[in-house]
Amino acid sequence: MSETAIFAGGCFWCMVQPFETQPGIQNVVSGYTGGHVPDPTYAQVKQHETGHTEAVKITFDPTVISYARLVECYWQQTDPTDAMGQFQDRGDNYRPVIFVNSPAQRATAEASKAALAASGMFQDPIVTTIEDAQPFYPAEPEHQQFYAKNPRRYAAEHAQRQAFLDAHWKE
Repeated sequence: MSETAIFAGGCFWCMVQPFETQPGIQNVVSGYTGGHVPDPTYAQVKQHETGHTEAVKITFDPTVISYARLVECYWQQTDPTDAMGQFQDRGDNYRPVIFVNSPAQRATAEASKAALAASGMFQDPIVTTIEDAQPFYPAEPEHQQFYAKNPRRYAAEHAQRQAFLDAHWKE
């Protein structure tokens, strides 16, 4: 049996690879969610006209990897103190959101967010929102597995994100 998780944490190009490398992940799709226009395009979302945010939809085997572990991995890919974008990507279409599709996911995400806030790791408040899942629209084919198709561009996009993550997340 598979479950899904949807996370928005800035540019979806940088959100795929960290999840794909986890055991139990069956599929990671880049796309758009949380907006008011059906089947938006990348160009529309980038123009801030649809209300969508770039996100990844992860299909996983909960007997191999828990939703709680996915949320933990999510925190380690984002700046949870920046409500209007992530790293070099600015605007509401890059806002950090955990989209939940069940009461159990909501409880897990809320508990994890509270633990992160209580940890004192960040001086600023944790502003990542937890919202009910909305329709998810896969992005165009050129945006899927971007890191593998465009390794040099991915490296450039990922550099600023990685510097922040290295400074804040020590495993």
